[in-house]
Amino acid sequence: MPTYQYACTACGHQLEAVQSFSDEPLSVCPACEGKLRKLFNSVGIVFKGSGFYRTDSRSGAKDSTGGTTPAPAQKSESAAKETKPATTAASSTSTPAATTTSSAPAKA
Repeated sequence: MPTYQYACTACGHQLEAVQSFSDEPLSVCPACEGKLRKLFNSVGIVFKGSGFYRTDSRSGAKDSTGGTTPAPAQKSESAAKETKPATTAASSTSTPAATTTSSAPAKA
């Protein structure tokens, strides 16, 4: 059950009352028999930043500046090939066996 804060308009006395949603609000001050009014405070929790809305988790969601967030960068095939070491002996950077001058027979 929620706790409500009240203040008297005549004497300024403040009190808190635990009431159900269906209960009638208090209207008479227990100190001076004056009129009570409900006090409203700011909320106890505030969500700031991104990630709190349903649209924040979707691709192409708008950021706080109104633009769209870029999709994660994907590696191109040429960049992936450049990072792999050459495993074949017949690559374009090796010298052909016919141009070597060693006396040992070429291995197949």
